[in-house]
Amino acid sequence: MLNITVPSQVALRAQLDACASELGLTIVGVTSAEPFTDGAEAATARLNDGFMADLPWYTQERIQRGSDPGAILPGARSIISVAAIYPSTRPDHASGKGRVARYAWGRDYHNVLKKRLNQLIARVSERLDQSIAHKIYVDDGPMLDREVARRAGVGFFGKNTMILTQAGSWTFLGQVITDLELAPNAPSQKSCGTCTQCMPACPTGATVAPYVIDSNKCISYLTIEHRGPIPIELRPLIGDWMFGCDICQEVCPVNEVRGDAVPDDAFAANPDWSSLNPVEVLALDEESFRARFQGSPIRRATWEGLRRNACIVLGNLGDTAAAPALIDTLNDASALVRGHAAWALGMLGGTEAEIALLSAGETETDPWVIEEIELAITPTTKQENPDA
Repeated sequence: MLNITVPSQVALRAQLDACASELGLTIVGVTSAEPFTDGAEAATARLNDGFMADLPWYTQERIQRGSDPGAILPGARSIISVAAIYPSTRPDHASGKGRVARYAWGRDYHNVLKKRLNQLIARVSERLDQSIAHKIYVDDGPMLDREVARRAGVGFFGKNTMILTQAGSWTFLGQVITDLELAPNAPSQKSCGTCTQCMPACPTGATVAPYVIDSNKCISYLTIEHRGPIPIELRPLIGDWMFGCDICQEVCPVNEVRGDAVPDDAFAANPDWSSLNPVEVLALDEESFRARFQGSPIRRATWEGLRRNACIVLGNLGDTAAAPALIDTLNDASALVRGHAAWALGMLGGTEAEIALLSAGETETDPWVIEEIELAITPTTKQENPDA
């Protein structure tokens, strides 16, 4: 009878940690592949309350699948959770520019972190001289990634729903479901305590309760995932955020304490992506948009969506020098962009904007855009002349 030595959970974990360190993965935790029952219940409640907005892919079936690692990878025994640190020190913000959330300053984290996790499994497999069944996710599958990170001891939930790690919340999360039986970490027992600074700091009131975000109001959701018109009452609250939002992380005391965490070089900031000139964005055709943001998370907003955002930022910045660019945009092929350009011109005001809006109203055929034009004209014309 052959005497085969099976590595212990502790020995396997030592191999994993060594390989992770070699690859620059400094925040690593492990948990079992047991179902995430509590996480599924919380996600279901958010879905039923309508807080997941109009994300067609976020369904009850997705939640159930993501809460059961064994359903994703038959024979799963462990889940490896990692957090990679990205740059958080914002350079001086140039006047007239639109802000970009820090996570999008560098290369698309999906590709970078997935490659690193594939390398991790390859190295562990080589050291053990065995194949490893695995499934990798980086914010692109059904896994409840923050629940995994909490249970694996990588961090704890902040009231803004972000995972707060030893480096704060300026991190990307990734998971590997595997058939390796690894020594697990204990779940994090830390918490925000009585701190609620992130909640009142949100301009739109998206943090409706501790650990509960209403995506319908979240600036990050609105400027990235949302594909339609942004509600008119929320547009002024977006300020100069062109892509995403960092406000609830910027005010977090944990991030202030750990702001000196060393970011991963793979996510080094590209100055062309860390802030955007909204007038230049309006001038991009689709091909130019794709070329400029090749390899950037900013492409998630889509060409149409980013130009919609540019209109909102220009309206909020209030610089009348942007009026000509917005007037040109009233002729854009996209009704979504035309409507937001009309709103922005209404915010800027002035004779030039008023004349352009009146002229556009005579030729516009889209009912929603017509409504936006009429609302934009109201403060500049109808308040002065009710019969106009």
